[in-house]
Amino acid sequence: MSDIFDYSFRKILAASASDAPTPGGGSISALAGALGVAMAAMVGHLTMGRPKYAEVEAEARDVTGRAYLVMAELEKLMAADIAAFSKLMEAYRLPRDSAEEKARRDQAVQKAAKVATELPLEIAETLLEALVITEKISGIGNKMAISDAGVAAYLCEAALQAVLLNVDINVKMINDADFVAGVNQKRKELASKAGQLRDTALAAVKKRIY
Repeated sequence: MSDIFDYSFRKILAASASDAPTPGGGSISALAGALGVAMAAMVGHLTMGRPKYAEVEAEARDVTGRAYLVMAELEKLMAADIAAFSKLMEAYRLPRDSAEEKARRDQAVQKAAKVATELPLEIAETLLEALVITEKISGIGNKMAISDAGVAAYLCEAALQAVLLNVDINVKMINDADFVAGVNQKRKELASKAGQLRDTALAAVKKRIY
């Protein structure tokens, strides 16, 4: 499943709708976010090379380049999230008939659960960068395509909030109180910043539409 970006979109939909455990919420959130930031990149492309927007050419080019880096990172993280979930499932399937086996299984589950929590958090951090990019292009992008920057804002923020649900469910498995506290604090900050960036981007979009 790590080569999911090479699938046809029809195959991705079929796999997502099936009873297979992956792709699941984390990886699908990453995919949705990648589509969102692609819209920001499109607005950037439609801004570059236009005489009317010559003053913001360099900014538009920078934002567009950053959008491609985010898309590449989300592709990598999507594959990593799928692999992390598979490792967690493997840990749960370990034998636990003896005290020694149970201890080994518990240790493996804790280790895998931490990775399965950190990865969606990393996806959320990457989606926050997508929102920073979107907020920037919303203020300078080609007005003829500015509604697509709004689409980017909605999709990227929704994807970020969605992937944080995977953080919420996975962190409950973890016994390390310090780790859990750190994750919950970061989760709260990401959710708050994402909402602020979405609102700022949409305000710029609506101002330039209306």
